[in-house]
Amino acid sequence: MSKVPAGLKYSKDHEWIRLEGDKAYVGITDHAQDALGEIVYVELPPVGEAYDADEEIANIESVKAASAIYNPAAGTVAEVNEALDGSPELINTDCYENYLYVLSGVSATALDGLMDASAYEEYLKTL
Repeated sequence: MSKVPAGLKYSKDHEWIRLEGDKAYVGITDHAQDALGEIVYVELPPVGEAYDADEEIANIESVKAASAIYNPAAGTVAEVNEALDGSPELINTDCYENYLYVLSGVSATALDGLMDASAYEEYLKTL
């Protein structure tokens, strides 16, 4: 059973987003990192670029496959998790602590279409 922390919003593409003030932290879920297996490379988006919701923004490569990451909410990339450059496996260690990137300009209403923890848990049962 995948870990699904409360207080985050989730996409059907298995990304999570956490709003903290005017910053939105984005990463992949426990289900996603488990499905990918050992992560060996992360291609993060350029800082300063604006992305729409559901736009491909990053890529993660594992020993099994490469997977596109889709932005869960529109915003501008304010920072990326530099620690992942040399240690992409940190996502396997704790995918909720080791976010991929941070967006600025995300409103709370932009997260309305995403699932809360209980809805995401129900969604996972359908897969």
